[in-house]
Amino acid sequence: MKIKLKIWRQANAADKGGFVVYDLDGVAREMSFLEMLDYLNTTLIQRGGDPVAFEHDCREGICGSCGLFINGRPHGPATQTTTCELRMTKFEDGSTIVIEPFRSRAFPVIRDLIVDRSAMDAIMRAGGFISATAGSAPEANSIPIRRERADEAIEAAACIGCGACVAACPNGSAMLFVSAKVSQLALLPQGRPEAAERVRRMVDKADELGFGHCSNVGACEAECPKGVKIAHIARLNREFVRAAL
Repeated sequence: MKIKLKIWRQANAADKGGFVVYDLDGVAREMSFLEMLDYLNTTLIQRGGDPVAFEHDCREGICGSCGLFINGRPHGPATQTTTCELRMTKFEDGSTIVIEPFRSRAFPVIRDLIVDRSAMDAIMRAGGFISATAGSAPEANSIPIRRERADEAIEAAACIGCGACVAACPNGSAMLFVSAKVSQLALLPQGRPEAAERVRRMVDKADELGFGHCSNVGACEAECPKGVKIAHIARLNREFVRAAL
């Protein structure tokens, strides 16, 4: 395959940045998207150029660090797929691919395609904990939990904190992420003791860090690589009102 890449290059947080176009030949269709970027960087280095900085870790779709804005969509054109799981079979020979970092006031650009996602960790530190005694796992049936509630909690816990919901939202809201982390604990008995404090602290921290407010656009659910449902935002709102009362 031969493709044209239009990539955002930015030397550091203070740099204005801009798009740079690269023509890349010899791309194998079986490559993953990150393998294609590896190939680009190898080509740039061999030519004495500066490689494109992008973030990754597990390359297995479970860490969330690989997120890129590809042709106007977080993680690219595939549904419920992280950037590292995206394959070049999703693109036509001769196509132009526009690659940007996730855009949000709460995600400042560090360099090129790498953004600072530490705001997500700060939200988790604000309330993503329970007071249960640490130690060996309890016997599975010691605390009865309805199957449907357990399934909802597991679905919420699937959130990997990649920030795609923030990048997709026109308001830069992190409410899908926050609601998933609130739900995964609020749905279970172990998470109820801190429920009121948790939702207040996490929402307040999101506001403090510059994330926008949710206006029910729904783009977050559509672009979430793990299929987390917007219904969790409704639960977060109920938890928040209950905490306020």
